Amino acid sequence: MASTDVEDFIGQNRHLSDLVDTFRSISESEKHWKSRREFLFRNINDFEDPHLDQLLALSMVWANHVFLGCRYDPVLLERVSEMAEGIVVEDAPVFKTRDELIKQQQQKR
Repeated sequence: MASTDVEDFIGQNRHLSDLVDTFRSISESEKHWKSRREFLFRNINDFEDPHLDQLLALSMVWANHVFLGCRYDPVLLERVSEMAEGIVVEDAPVFKTRDELIKQQQQKR
């Protein structure tokens, strides 16, 4: 679903849009929320009401990985990456692991 497709979907499903908007965290920036909201819209049809919490958790895993550099089990990251396929995050931060930082410091010496 491209960004314009998401906007069309929202226009056709205003009740769903209103529901999804209730899931925004008070601490989420506009950029963070826009991307996580798109993740939710892309996948909401695969999760019925009793399993909606699972979708919310997966969206947080994806957003935390992309925006905060959190690391999770590789199988879980593969799943959320597939779910987020096609979502474009502009100016996403780039994170380095501790080992990468140490290696970089050693190369400077």
